[in-house]
Amino acid sequence: MKDSSIYILIAIPFFFALIGLEWLIARYYNKKVYGLNDTVTNLSIGVGNQVIGLFLKLILIGAYIAIYENFAVFHFENSFVAFLVGTVLFDFIFYWAHRWGHEINFFWGAHIVHHQSEHYNLSVALRQSWFHNLLSFWMFLPIPLLGIDPVVFLGVNAFITLYQFWIHTELIGKLGPIEWIFNTPSAHRVHHSTNPQYLDKNYGGLFIIWDRLFGTYQEEVEVPVYGITTPLKSWNPIWANFHFYLDVFKVGKQKSIGMKLKILFWDGPSQLGKWLDVKLENQIIKVQTLRTNTKIYIISQFVLLLCGAIVYMAFFAEISVVYRLGFLALILFTMWSISALFEKKRWVNWTEVPRLLLICSLLNVMYYLQFVNWFNVCLVATASATILSIIWWIWHWKSESQTQVG
Repeated sequence: MKDSSIYILIAIPFFFALIGLEWLIARYYNKKVYGLNDTVTNLSIGVGNQVIGLFLKLILIGAYIAIYENFAVFHFENSFVAFLVGTVLFDFIFYWAHRWGHEINFFWGAHIVHHQSEHYNLSVALRQSWFHNLLSFWMFLPIPLLGIDPVVFLGVNAFITLYQFWIHTELIGKLGPIEWIFNTPSAHRVHHSTNPQYLDKNYGGLFIIWDRLFGTYQEEVEVPVYGITTPLKSWNPIWANFHFYLDVFKVGKQKSIGMKLKILFWDGPSQLGKWLDVKLENQIIKVQTLRTNTKIYIISQFVLLLCGAIVYMAFFAEISVVYRLGFLALILFTMWSISALFEKKRWVNWTEVPRLLLICSLLNVMYYLQFVNWFNVCLVATASATILSIIWWIWHWKSESQTQVG
């Protein structure tokens, strides 16, 4: 059975077409809604969500199927009825999973990555946690228990996930009566804001009625300020996914076991902030001025990363575990290198050429051993791309190295 990744693969061209359209419209109206470093980081985190999700889904879908086949109390005969019931049930559970993702540190540590961007645009919709699904999937297990077929569940999951893409925009205003029932760009802008009256509001995925029923609805009444209350001073996708748990560890390491558990599984991030002495001056300064050729190089490497990730997802089932793990490591390394370029880290000067050679070598070895056909074409294409990238990198290395940090 195919999982919902197939829907995401199909949707990728539409995602980028709509992101491009939003960028063009914003430029026409002189609105600054995109930044290169922020957008590339958002999309890199989205890539990580998908490629790491390939491993997690083996566990999550397996658990779902096992419960459906062995413990379901009844089964829906009509797939359309199952889809409607599954949609309402999924969104209701999503509301609570999302709410706990803000109110409990254990879950917020994973979900925080989605809120770190200080812009609000369609690329933010793709900025999703790498492991939040692993922490929260158990909340959705009543769905197979109530007889929703796994195929229907995956369709519902994809539908509600894809629905939430378009609501991440500043270019669409309020939508009248629709605001009473469905989640909209206006309602979700509130959710992503750090304005005091907007904090911890509007958790619904598809429907906003859950927020109205449970007292967490807030209308958009003032201009939102986006991000998190303690901004993340880094473009590193890996750090973005794990930094909050380090804060929790710092607070809890000198506490009793009972207090540790309370901080992690009962308290929320606002309580953690009272314990934590945050020193923003020691964090990385995110705003860096980059030369044009560096920006072009970063874009080229991100495009190669994206293409590689799409191929990785498409052929994931056909390659061995060794290559799955090897290419996952290279994808993560490439994200890390791109973030280091944004932050002008000196160490990237010494790792970039080996990274390019390693990717070229591993790709051709794997292709030769597992696919064979068109190997000569693959070898020439990847070798040419690698040589061009190395020449490009060496060309601007010295000019950039003078402005780099530790």
